[in-house]
Amino acid sequence: MSYQVIARKYRPQRFSDVVGQEHVTNTLANAVNQSRIAHAYLFCGPRGTGKTTIARIFAKALNCTDGPKAEFDDNDTRVQEITEGRALDVIEIDGASNNGVEQVRELRETCKYAPATSKFKIYIIDEVHMLSTQAFNALLKTLEEPPAHVKFLFATTDPEKVLPTILSRCQRFDLRRIPTALIVEHLGHIAKQEGVKIEDAALYAIARGAEGGMRDAESTLDQLISFCGNDIKEPDVLSMFGLTAQSQILDLTDAVLNADAERALRELNDLAKNGKDLGRLLSDLLSHFRNLLLFQVSKGDMKLLEVSEAEAAIIGKQAPVVSAETLTRIMDVLTDAESRLRDTASKKILVEVSLLKAIEARNAVSIDAVLKQLQQLRSEGGGGQSTAPATTTAQAPRPAVKAVAAAPAPAPFVLREQAPAVSKPAAPPVAAPVAVTAADGSVDLPQLWQQLMEGIARVSPFTKTYLIEAHPVSFEKNLLTIGFDSAFADHIGLVDNSRNHAIIQGKLQELGYGKCHVKFIQSEAPAHWVRLNDSDVSPAPAAAAPTPATAFAPAPKVSAPEVAKPKGAPAAAGSFDKEEFKNDPLIKAALETFRGQIVEIRS
Repeated sequence: MSYQVIARKYRPQRFSDVVGQEHVTNTLANAVNQSRIAHAYLFCGPRGTGKTTIARIFAKALNCTDGPKAEFDDNDTRVQEITEGRALDVIEIDGASNNGVEQVRELRETCKYAPATSKFKIYIIDEVHMLSTQAFNALLKTLEEPPAHVKFLFATTDPEKVLPTILSRCQRFDLRRIPTALIVEHLGHIAKQEGVKIEDAALYAIARGAEGGMRDAESTLDQLISFCGNDIKEPDVLSMFGLTAQSQILDLTDAVLNADAERALRELNDLAKNGKDLGRLLSDLLSHFRNLLLFQVSKGDMKLLEVSEAEAAIIGKQAPVVSAETLTRIMDVLTDAESRLRDTASKKILVEVSLLKAIEARNAVSIDAVLKQLQQLRSEGGGGQSTAPATTTAQAPRPAVKAVAAAPAPAPFVLREQAPAVSKPAAPPVAAPVAVTAADGSVDLPQLWQQLMEGIARVSPFTKTYLIEAHPVSFEKNLLTIGFDSAFADHIGLVDNSRNHAIIQGKLQELGYGKCHVKFIQSEAPAHWVRLNDSDVSPAPAAAAPTPATAFAPAPKVSAPEVAKPKGAPAAAGSFDKEEFKNDPLIKAALETFRGQIVEIRS
């Protein structure tokens, strides 16, 4: 007898022999036992998963002697005729070569005649999606109402191309890819029958390359036996089919997860030199990261994974060092690379860039995390520094300044009192700042605020721009409270940080108020104060006229009042210090988080 390939020699002959398709075989066996046999069946699924094989077994169950019955005798004459392909009543048709209207018309004429020796006349049409639209339409009437002795069994790898009118007249069964573990078990059984010694790693490599197709796996084993003889090892499988060893895949994924770009590129270079299929490599990487993601989402349930024991151990070690969000970003990068690989000329370069992008994706920060960090930056520095310490100092207590109740309608605020437009004599320079007090000994808050703003403007113009829209509320118990109108309440988050606290505290100490603290709140400015322009913040005169002994004194009427600056308008300022802008903590945090840079644009 001539040699028969393994895929045909070990083809399943009974429902119980089919591997990995129990949802189909059990349903058909029950239909036969209950005599609920339809007139048309459609078997869909990837190549090599058993579509035509199941159709032939079903035909045996229907046409066996004393049938239909699911458990038939393999030695039955009619069963052997179907197995050998010489049964007159089981007609197998290739849909690719018999796809015209004429062939379908011939089928319609012949199906009217009764079967020769069996109970049913069975038509098995393989790759039925190859029939033309006209051929499908010609088959519709016969398919919907065939003679009682006719059964149609269709098989296809592309059910989307089958007309909906055909699908609606058939019972559809979708065959799935066979799990890797089942392929390994079945190949081990075949190797034992053939007297071949093969490593478990080699069996797993064959099953991994078959991608769920049993016929492909059996054909690969047949080819390896011819290539290697009766002793097959994993390197033989890898070198013959350009596959990558599982240990190399694990090393490469470990380099990506540990952000080791040099190691990842070296591993890739070694694989490319050895002629590994880069497309298959990307697919294997995606499969491993998918397994990691499923392991994390399922909280360690290994039943969802089709992996070897060695890979399961590696997954258990890698899972704690990476998050599900990170794995999703890495898989997005590799999926994009896989879709572009077939259209690029420099495949190795594309894979190298994709690995570097995957490492960057591993270190990337999500937008939600960035927003949380910015919110934390806004809130930090204000909690511990916004309240006065419980211990008292050795300094003499400062006169208390009480806050003024909010006016019915908010109005602009003034950094200093407005005065009539009269010329002032030039004041001699002041040797050192002194504490600002009113006539009754209380703190002259407007004058203090003006001096404070002038000092801040000299040290940090950027901080001063934050405070243009602010106003002093009170200064008591060494605590300076600074308020913002409700229209500028969002400025509090920008200015309330440790650096600005330190600047204001330093300037208060220069003015004679040591060990002070600062607090920012939302508070409407009194109605009788207006906010001055940025240019009004100038060195204070040496001999300032005393102001009334109130926290907020009403401004005297003037003949030509200054025009108040609109809210939200940009501050008219002097020179822009780029380094000062970059040193602001919020700007620095944003630059580090987004990996950005400051660019100056001139009109």
